Amino acid sequence: MVNPHFDDTIKVIGVDADGKKYDKVSRVQAKGEESGMHIVLDVNSQLYPMHAGEKFRMVLSQTLNEDGSAAAVAAGSEGSKKSLADRFEYVMHGLLYKISDDKNQSGDVEVAVYISFGGLQLLMKGAPAKMGKFKVDQRLFLLLLKE
Repeated sequence: MVNPHFDDTIKVIGVDADGKKYDKVSRVQAKGEESGMHIVLDVNSQLYPMHAGEKFRMVLSQTLNEDGSAAAVAAGSEGSKKSLADRFEYVMHGLLYKISDDKNQSGDVEVAVYISFGGLQLLMKGAPAKMGKFKVDQRLFLLLLKE
């Protein structure tokens, strides 16, 4: 079974709050309902539009294999193996390139995780206890499903 780094329902708070900078990309601000994570995510808005008030299931995982294995799919068997991506609408693959400690407005320590998906960025900020699985140079899959 897959043991994801992050699995939560996120609620979109705003889209392109600083104005739309690119034709096909939107910067989405969201909050994890269970985790309380603050999330800023760039998405291809032409392929996957997101709007304020909508809820999405968001998962970050090191593998798409449902059994949790990191093994690559053998050539010619792509159609026979179940993938985590089969249950989601939007999938990206990227690299975690930075982790930093910040203080929030109330003075509590937060960990910030930065992941690049070929130029589309993800920033997640939250309690250090929820960020223990993240390591710099990890390759991660981001999966989204509208609820």
